[in-house]
Amino acid sequence: MVALMGRVGKRLRRIIQRPASVELTRYEALLPTIEKREPGLEELSDAELTEAANKLREAENFGDEQIAELCALGREAARRALGERAFDVQLLGVMGLLSGNVVQMATGEGKTLAGALAAAGYALQGKRVHVISVNDYLARRDAEWMRPVYELLGVSVGWVEPVLTAEQRRAAYAAEVCYGAVSEIGFDVLRDRLVTDVEKLAQPEPEVAIIDEADSVLVDEARVPLVMAGSVDAGVADEEVANIVRRLRVGLHYETDPDGRNAWLTSAGASVVEKALGGIELYEEEGSDRLAAVNVALHAHALLTRDVDYLVREGKVQLINASRGRVAELQRWPDGLQAAVEAKEQLPPSDHGEILDSITVQALIARYPQVAGMTGTAVAVAEQLREFYKLEVAAIPQNTPNVRKDEPHRIFASPGHKLRAIVEEIRTVHEDGQPILVGTQDVAESEELAEKLAKAGLPCVVLNARNDAEEAAIIAEAGKFDAITVSTQMAGRGTDIRLGGADGADRERVAELGGLHVIGTARYPSSRLDDQLRGRAGRQGDPGSSVFFASLNDELVLSNAPDVPEGIEADDKTGEVTDSAAHRQINHAQRVAEGVDLEIHRNTWRYTRLIEHQRAELLKHRDEVLRTEAARERLEEAEPDRYKELAEKLDEETLTRICRDIELYHLDQLWADHLAFLTDVRETIHLRALAKETPLDEFHRAAIPEFHKLRGEAEKRSAKTLVEAEIAEGSVDLAAAGIRRPTSTWTYLVQDNPFDSDAEQALKKVRGLLRKKRN
Repeated sequence: MVALMGRVGKRLRRIIQRPASVELTRYEALLPTIEKREPGLEELSDAELTEAANKLREAENFGDEQIAELCALGREAARRALGERAFDVQLLGVMGLLSGNVVQMATGEGKTLAGALAAAGYALQGKRVHVISVNDYLARRDAEWMRPVYELLGVSVGWVEPVLTAEQRRAAYAAEVCYGAVSEIGFDVLRDRLVTDVEKLAQPEPEVAIIDEADSVLVDEARVPLVMAGSVDAGVADEEVANIVRRLRVGLHYETDPDGRNAWLTSAGASVVEKALGGIELYEEEGSDRLAAVNVALHAHALLTRDVDYLVREGKVQLINASRGRVAELQRWPDGLQAAVEAKEQLPPSDHGEILDSITVQALIARYPQVAGMTGTAVAVAEQLREFYKLEVAAIPQNTPNVRKDEPHRIFASPGHKLRAIVEEIRTVHEDGQPILVGTQDVAESEELAEKLAKAGLPCVVLNARNDAEEAAIIAEAGKFDAITVSTQMAGRGTDIRLGGADGADRERVAELGGLHVIGTARYPSSRLDDQLRGRAGRQGDPGSSVFFASLNDELVLSNAPDVPEGIEADDKTGEVTDSAAHRQINHAQRVAEGVDLEIHRNTWRYTRLIEHQRAELLKHRDEVLRTEAARERLEEAEPDRYKELAEKLDEETLTRICRDIELYHLDQLWADHLAFLTDVRETIHLRALAKETPLDEFHRAAIPEFHKLRGEAEKRSAKTLVEAEIAEGSVDLAAAGIRRPTSTWTYLVQDNPFDSDAEQALKKVRGLLRKKRN
């Protein structure tokens, strides 16, 4: 009965709990105390202010009294260092972060300062803090910007970025607060996983993570794997298959799903491919390798579009980050798909290598005992934050009321009608010089719109993945009088758009015109992304406006709700649709897209959760080998005669190091082999559905026993290496014994494979094709 009541109570809480459920009353009650401290703190010298902050280090508990003191000290430090007095709402954000929440603060409300004061608060409690950003530029900018505040509070700060040497990297992490991009911090975790000397470890044990743009990191990029690879011979895509697939025609030789997530050969297509490959049987066992190559090439040909999913620049394929609209410099697809796209574009194959280790962004964040975050759009993903991270959202009120005017969406029968209406909207608004920011879906659309605007005599600045190096400068000027800026997705996050331009010189004139006018050329797959684009206008009480245009033939609708209700009519001249059913259809399509994305996240985590558990278990054992003499003791016990022989010729320190290097090598190599095995299992697991088995259960049945063999096999191989190794020049020749680590390593992110979530649908096509071939 007690258990039943507990379950009922849990469900009831889930039902009644609001998305932003953190109560702010406790924080608000501290604001008068903080304000009373201001006059006294203003009289202190800088040294006395630092001394007052350092007294917080002596507190046994960091309760409300200490939080209030920190906020008062932080407000005074910001006033002196930045010339800014922190708003009450910023201090509420600080308190929310110190309580381990994700705080929602609107654009321009001062998240950077709030994050810095919270980081200082954690540091003064003796905890190491990583402030995690979405890119290297923002990490360095914020660390340098906030450094004077940290110094006044007696807290050391550093940042990591790709150009740092190993020594500089260790120094940055040694600071009490370290800023870094999520990818760079993750790559350092992977690099540390392969060191053979404790002195070479870059990162200390993780304690606190404060995540900027938390929705982007924790949701949009949660399932993105960060990878470390070691050099092997470059792989070559099957150019013969690429050339064959290039000649296939949709509808005749292959078909695609309406949502563009799967492509498959028709019977006619299979026959053409089999004939072109010399008469092989693709669907017999001997043709399985070629079938895999054909499928990957077909996906690259039919489902990935140049200037939408990727660019070709400087002879290389560069992926476009779907949630940000910028080139994802460090991202690539899994090797097979990457090579297939390169073959499609007739480019030389890029390097690939053996994956030595991998960790998803979600698992990276899970390493931190304490996590907090900040973003302008947290409430919309509150369910995911709670489900995957056990984080709650604290919605912080705005310092000044939002006076932005959000106009009703405008819907059109076709993309052509919509584009003409957008150009006309821009022309009308631009007549008075009101600045305009247009958010497009991809590079191709941004360039098409820019071309139309140029023909209409409306010159614009385009920010997309081709020129994202200029991102901050372009976005900073988007509020300038007479400016028209066309930007893909949410490029420019982290940079405020000030009315009148970066220096605000023309602010009053622009404000009188109505402020920044934001136009969305289509609804995004998430209402949160819509809100982010709208939020570029109306910062800190500025005037502004927004309007979204949509078409019943937009990708969002075609992929998620293609069955448009009958009877919806459009204006004969403009193509505009005013029927409320059209609005409901587009809203429905967006909800479906959000649901699909959430389910993909859940499904990915079901698989990666086991891998991350195994990884953590292996790391615990590896750390013991790295820091102790466990390897030497095991090898001495396993091969006492050989160990005694070596001990007579080598000093104890050298022999201990050799034993450690041997066991670490075999552990690392076996883990790399295990990851390759898991990848193979995952890629073929859905074929078990042909036999009506549960794919996840089958994955576990394959992965768990294999992992349990790993440690024993490492010890067995280590003992064999010790026996076979020869002494040379006062040490053991490990290279001659086969202990060779990669001559080079590199890190990258693997773009989410967009095609494997609909494997069940693909299986239906395979079953159908097999039935046709048997008949």
